[in-house]
Amino acid sequence: MATQGERKAETRQRLLDAAAELFAERGIEGASVDAIAERAERTSGAVYDHFGGKDGLLYALLEGWADDVAAVITAELAAASTLDDRLAALWRNVAHPPTGEGQWIRLEHELWSFAARHDGARARLRQRYEAAWAGIDSAIGEWARDEGMAPPSRPLGPAVIGVLLGLEMMRRLDPNAIDDCTAVATLRGAVGAPQPQKEHAR
Repeated sequence: MATQGERKAETRQRLLDAAAELFAERGIEGASVDAIAERAERTSGAVYDHFGGKDGLLYALLEGWADDVAAVITAELAAASTLDDRLAALWRNVAHPPTGEGQWIRLEHELWSFAARHDGARARLRQRYEAAWAGIDSAIGEWARDEGMAPPSRPLGPAVIGVLLGLEMMRRLDPNAIDDCTAVATLRGAVGAPQPQKEHAR
């Protein structure tokens, strides 16, 4: 027989799974608390008990996926030996995220659109991204030292995250529009690294 803690954990996960499906299908504003609860075969009261409402559910879902992706990226960056390998790892985990079956990135775009219309959501989203920006800036400083480059004179985290999400949007429209080489070359520019010199055929 399941314990109370196990039943609560199961309810929480069912609500997260249902929300992921409905946010992707209907958008944030089109997915009601009642619809999420019905999809999860739970009551709307369970949503408020576990998450305080739809916004809390949304952020719990995104933060869980972001943490999973960050763990994978951190491991891949630790194993990478060149700047291009590191940039490729960033791109790979955005273009082909290891968690959320691709819903994570779709919800990031949906959340940005939602935040553009709601001040509270915009402040929360900025807070989430500030941590990501800081992490990217710290990493770029280390990569610059490894590559013998001058450290950036200004924060580059927002530009790098923006480029990653923008490239992914174009790839989603047409998978052939952005290949891995194009993505890495664009990210080199975003971090201020020179493009590799091509060897001319003799």
